Amino acid sequence: MKRLRRANRQQVIRDVLLWFLLSVAVSIMGPDPLDGLPAFALVTVPRIALMGVVVLVGRPWPLAAVALLLPFGPWDFREGFATSDLTWLSPPSSGVKILPLLPVSAFVMWYAYLTGRRLARVWPALALAAVATGIGVVLVLTRGGTLALWVTMTSGLAGTYAVPYLLGLLRRRLLQQRAQARHSTAEQARLRERARIARDMHDSLGHDLALIAVRAAGLEMSPNLDPAQVKAAGELRLAAADATERLHQIIGVLRDDTDTAPLVPVHEDVTALVERARASGMRITLDVTGPVPELAHAVVQEGLTNAAKHAPGAAVTVEIGPHRVTVRNGPATGPRPALPIGGGLGLAGLRERVRLADGTLTAGPTPQGWILTATLP
Repeated sequence: MKRLRRANRQQVIRDVLLWFLLSVAVSIMGPDPLDGLPAFALVTVPRIALMGVVVLVGRPWPLAAVALLLPFGPWDFREGFATSDLTWLSPPSSGVKILPLLPVSAFVMWYAYLTGRRLARVWPALALAAVATGIGVVLVLTRGGTLALWVTMTSGLAGTYAVPYLLGLLRRRLLQQRAQARHSTAEQARLRERARIARDMHDSLGHDLALIAVRAAGLEMSPNLDPAQVKAAGELRLAAADATERLHQIIGVLRDDTDTAPLVPVHEDVTALVERARASGMRITLDVTGPVPELAHAVVQEGLTNAAKHAPGAAVTVEIGPHRVTVRNGPATGPRPALPIGGGLGLAGLRERVRLADGTLTAGPTPQGWILTATLP
């Protein structure tokens, strides 16, 4: 009974209007009340009541409405949507009715369309189609079984039931495809966000872990510490290396190789980034001329991380201009921290970000060490 309830007042108004139109349609088909009120009451009033039941069940169960409207199907072969002379019939027939129609036929078509649109299972609709076909066959046979009648009956069944149902079915499939496309878009957005988090972790946490390892390596080589403190510094360096390895494993799970979405900018300026690296023991020279590009932070962070991992103790020069960011370092002068090399995700991600900004990124060895350069528009 809950499914028979209307969700809001608008549905009630629409259904009342639909019942009124159906009542008018069946009244046109019945006796004239001015000529014979008893006949009108005997024939048309029950039909009007039946239309109320049709409207009541038609919203939740449109197939039930089609079944209730079977008596008003295309069974009157005297009227049709079109009349044709089928000279190709044997014997030739004239005045053949194509798609027989009644005043209620438009409503039958509507509920047939709703059946295809809402009914997920096909077999109930096929069962009702078999019943309608059986009714049509019996009527044709009782009226002479001529080829012209078969044409009329077939066109009536197709136009009243089959075509509207198939249109509704097609509409349902299109809506399902659209919903799947929206779901796919949402899933891709979720994967892009996972990849963004992964790259952000690689850039930020990888940088911090590299600085921790540099500090620990410096403490490990300090002559002012006792053996226990040197051992603790070594354990800290190894712990940073282990944490970096686990970070690479997490990134491997989160990263989507097909993603190219840019990262959200880190809320830290380049000066603070350089000062934090200096505090860890790195020797850095910073030269800023003009406005700082938006990607400068990411380029400098990647350059400092690589220098800390691969060239400990080397002097690093950072040059930042409006359209060019360069990070170069000399050869290593200290012991290399025990950090895994990784899969090159940081440099690859940075190259993609620069490309999306219509820039270019170059990185490679020089006679004096290593250089990373980003040219931006």
